[in-house]
Amino acid sequence: MTESGYLAVDSGGSGLRVVVGEAGRGPLARAASDVPVRTGTRGIDPGHLMEQLVPMARALCAEAGAGRLRTAVVGAAGMAGLGDALRAGLPDALARELGVRRLALAADAVTAYVGALGARPGAVIAAGTGLVATGTDLTGWRRADGWGHLLGDCGGGAWIGRAGLEAALRAHDGREGGSARLRASAEEVFGPLTGLPGRLYPRTDRPAVLASFAPRVGECAAGGDPVAADILRAAARHMADSAAAVCPARGEPAVGLTGGLFRMGDALLVPVEEELARRLPGARRVVAEGDPLTGAVRIAEDLTTGAFSLPDDPTMLRVTGPAGGDVARAADTRT
Repeated sequence: MTESGYLAVDSGGSGLRVVVGEAGRGPLARAASDVPVRTGTRGIDPGHLMEQLVPMARALCAEAGAGRLRTAVVGAAGMAGLGDALRAGLPDALARELGVRRLALAADAVTAYVGALGARPGAVIAAGTGLVATGTDLTGWRRADGWGHLLGDCGGGAWIGRAGLEAALRAHDGREGGSARLRASAEEVFGPLTGLPGRLYPRTDRPAVLASFAPRVGECAAGGDPVAADILRAAARHMADSAAAVCPARGEPAVGLTGGLFRMGDALLVPVEEELARRLPGARRVVAEGDPLTGAVRIAEDLTTGAFSLPDDPTMLRVTGPAGGDVARAADTRT
């Protein structure tokens, strides 16, 4: 591999996805791990990331017949608020272990944005277990929500699943706002609802467990359950609120949707489209072009070819290495 070799990484709640590629040839080999990178008192653990990433990268280089990885892009869930340890330790670690000279560390919201829209102004709603909206006018980044299932992620999978389980418990108790369909569905998934708190609260993966019930809410809504439909309508309003908070005010910005939650189909997509039309009548809804790993690959390709034009940000997107200072200075001149 020449100086144009790159490594692209997507680190999220379900594990790592890694691509080795070369500018002009695109991705050459890819691999995945289902072990999420640990988060500790210092935030995202760079040592645990390196333990997984280095063997995968070396194996992919061997598979692709590649030798040098000069550019790396790491997009990680939690980077904005929990990425200090990564920003401090990863540049030297990747240089030492893999020869990386230029590194872009990005919040997964940024890689999701670039995967969905590329380098153009607009807003992207990324909805999976959680929810975050990201926007840019190409001079800076804006972010709304993404605060986690206890403080936010309003409209995301865990939020919808929790609301559905609350409606099931209301039906169990005989309180207003309950849904017999959601109660039956919850009992099918979790067993007797009296035991639900004991099965849910001690778990460390509570957001994922809550989100696992979101498709059941979608099924009940599609089947005509008004309580489930109201939950998805409320989720759509939250999504539109977050998109409106970050979307550029000028021009006709693009608005994209990305993330596994939208596989729920029309039960969610129809109210989302309606709420976006109400909140952002001047925006153009576009089909997302790719996912966060696609975004990491695009950033790596642009860094390698000199086409990189995205704004620098201390927590959302930071480039270190030969291009790092140039990127930061360019961002300074635009603001």
